[in-house]
Amino acid sequence: MGELPVQHHWRSVKDHSRSFWDFTYVYPVISRRSRGLSIGINLNPDKVCNFDCVYCEVDRSTPPKSRVLDLAKVRSELAEMIRLAQTGKLGEDPKFAEAAPLTRLVRDIAFSGDGEPTMVPNFDECVQVAVDAKSAFGLHETKIVLITDAAGLDKESVRRGLALMDAHQGEVWAKLDAGTEAYFKLVNRSSVRFDRILANLESTAKARPIVIQTLLLRIHGAPMPPEELEAYCGRLRAIVEAGGRIAEVHAYTIARPTPEPWATKLTADELESMAGTIRDRTGLRVATFA
Repeated sequence: MGELPVQHHWRSVKDHSRSFWDFTYVYPVISRRSRGLSIGINLNPDKVCNFDCVYCEVDRSTPPKSRVLDLAKVRSELAEMIRLAQTGKLGEDPKFAEAAPLTRLVRDIAFSGDGEPTMVPNFDECVQVAVDAKSAFGLHETKIVLITDAAGLDKESVRRGLALMDAHQGEVWAKLDAGTEAYFKLVNRSSVRFDRILANLESTAKARPIVIQTLLLRIHGAPMPPEELEAYCGRLRAIVEAGGRIAEVHAYTIARPTPEPWATKLTADELESMAGTIRDRTGLRVATFA
């Protein structure tokens, strides 16, 4: 029997809320990029991040659910969420009714939350929780994914965590939204230096293949200028020429409300056109998610 394709109009695909039942840290989503059920671990319920992206969907006007990271609770919540998936109980929730057949198979356990996952001081211990859950529930093919802005990839605890992920179907999905420092500051609004981001991407890609995540958008009605897109392609080529491995580029656009009304989405045709340029200029595989 063929695999049920993930539909972008499903409620569970459009709503990637990190609030589910009475869970504090763990949440389920149907992800097009994961091709099914992704169990998220929100290491940043405090909403702390080192980026302030113009397109960020996190509502920082409301109080955080928690200001601490309780790893024991993360462990118990992750186990409970996996049980809900494997027993079919998750598919009985109205949010997942359309995608119920997909909810039994855990495609990945993803560190993705209301801030930057690598900002926690014990990232390696967090990875161990996911590794233990994979073992306990027989999730031998389930990936462990880190979705990151790349600013903390040079931290020691993160390097240890990545090494642990490497041994357990790990993948790094790292953000790169710009080709120049000026555009990086405009879109990502971070005090982190752009050259640090680039160095971290290169060193991480030398150690294992990585996925580059790029959000393309309109700013005050204008898409990324051609010269910026060319600079961006140059950054990708530089990583590869230095010995880094880029498994794929995920090019996508805005899907949910943004904090800045002047940050707006591209059309599917615009996104595909820019993805075509990236393919042509880098030779890399590019998947689009309009």
